[in-house]
Amino acid sequence: MKLKNLFFTLLVLVGIAAVPAMAQENSEPVATSSEPLVLTLQQALEIALSENPTVQIADKTIETKKYAKKGTYASLWPEISASATYQRYIKKQTFHIMGQTMEVGTANNYSGGVSAAMPVVNAQLWKSLKLSSMDVELAVEQARSSRIDMVEQVSKAFYQVLLAKDSYDVYKRVYDNAVNNHKIVEKRYSLGQVSEYDFIRSQVSVANAEPNVFNAENSIVLALWQLKALLGMDLNIDIDCAGRLADYEAALTTQIEMGDLSNNSTMQQLDIQERMLEQALKVKRAANIPSLALSVNYNFTAMDESYKFSQYKWNPYSVAVLNLSVPIFSGGKRRAEVKQAKLDLQNIELQRENVERQLHTALMSYYSNMQTNVKQYHASSQTISQAKRGYDIAVKRYEVGGGTLVDIDNSQLAYTQAELSRSAAIYDYLVNLASMDKIIGNTNTTASKEN
Repeated sequence: MKLKNLFFTLLVLVGIAAVPAMAQENSEPVATSSEPLVLTLQQALEIALSENPTVQIADKTIETKKYAKKGTYASLWPEISASATYQRYIKKQTFHIMGQTMEVGTANNYSGGVSAAMPVVNAQLWKSLKLSSMDVELAVEQARSSRIDMVEQVSKAFYQVLLAKDSYDVYKRVYDNAVNNHKIVEKRYSLGQVSEYDFIRSQVSVANAEPNVFNAENSIVLALWQLKALLGMDLNIDIDCAGRLADYEAALTTQIEMGDLSNNSTMQQLDIQERMLEQALKVKRAANIPSLALSVNYNFTAMDESYKFSQYKWNPYSVAVLNLSVPIFSGGKRRAEVKQAKLDLQNIELQRENVERQLHTALMSYYSNMQTNVKQYHASSQTISQAKRGYDIAVKRYEVGGGTLVDIDNSQLAYTQAELSRSAAIYDYLVNLASMDKIIGNTNTTASKEN
């Protein structure tokens, strides 16, 4: 019996000891993934077009213009209002007739009624309605322009991250090669096969390669910050860009088309503004046309000396008014406004011609730059394989005592420059492509579609 009690006591103690351990295990936080959020270019564009404040402001502007348009159209409907007035005479008006003084009126005067008014013929108002519709159309086009600008900025920021990552890979490889070469030199120096000069030179090569790696790492961080700012994301969120610049090499082998300005947002806005000025000129001229308005009033009045409302006698009356207004003379104001509208129209025509010329020049410049980038890409691509082979040969020759560190450094420099030139050619091509897509009015870059 004592053994059973002892066994039972041990089980209880073990259970009590296990409870804190289980509680501690359950209280441990669940390990969260530290992997960054990897975004493709298309995903980055979708986030920017929905979360960036600039795009959201443009969308809100469209809503504002639509409400303004509704307010303008409301002028066609009758405007109905009600009013009520109470007057209390502190001292009544008096008349003196044949030596007698008489007071006129009552102490309490009440009036109330409903009035309605609407334009019947108003040419200036009718033409203003078309102007409000064009204002909404302009806001829509400005919102499209904001999206096109955002696509260009996000695309360039995305490519900047890829360029920084490629540069980091190149400089990291240079650093690793310098470290490996230093190990070879150190080994041969310990055997007395190379001079102290080679040993020191290899150490200096490692030290010189290290800052480039740090700068490349910092460039990636800065490029990612800029991208997150454009996406409207928290800067503390860890993100990364999918792919490498080499993934866009196919874009450099396709036929380059310069495109035209038929869908350019700036030209579209100028076209709308020109039509708005033409309509504004018609509005100014319509100010010389007579207008006709109709109004109806229905009122009640009551006058009494007391406050016995149940005994008041309310007197209704109504009136309808048809008002014809004929503009005759305004001191030359309307004529001056018409001349001003004509000058504004001439200015927008000159501005449109100048902007179109500048956009054509920019389009041709981007097209020419892209052709140059393609040539630079093919030239650097052919050089990379040769430069890499030259570097490998220089390293092998040094290992067997047939070469010098100068040969390794020169071949390493040529190899590095070739790789950086290829990455720069791809990046410049994509940046010029994004700028050209902006001019021709594309919201999705060619590179993002192919990717």
